[in-house]
Amino acid sequence: MANFLIVEARFYDHLNDMLVAGATAALEAAGHSVEVLTVPGALEIPGAISMAADSGRYDGFVAIGVVIRGETYHFEIVAGESARGIMALTMDGIAIGNGIITVENEEQALARADSSRKDKGGEAAKAAIALLELQGRFAG
Repeated sequence: MANFLIVEARFYDHLNDMLVAGATAALEAAGHSVEVLTVPGALEIPGAISMAADSGRYDGFVAIGVVIRGETYHFEIVAGESARGIMALTMDGIAIGNGIITVENEEQALARADSSRKDKGGEAAKAAIALLELQGRFAG
């Protein structure tokens, strides 16, 4: 059993609830323990994961958030930089599943967050599990 930390940027409560539920269900179904940490926004997720990874208390991570395009360039910055930060940590060997969904509107977000539809939270958790298994394979 591994200990996973879900780091969520809670901005759209109803969407986050679905994503976290999907991720939690997938991790628990695989026999892992789960904790949830909330940060202010998607840009803070990579930093929080880095700090938590340095603590040595967690084996893997799931990033959860929702970024919906608005009227300004901010969408591109948040979407791109949060993904870049997570990718950099993954390239450093941290097992992270990226469940930050970036969409045009709320209907697209609902389709991706709902565990009975696309279940992106569950998919991100399964990706984190897969990366943790690869870590074990290459470590030993």
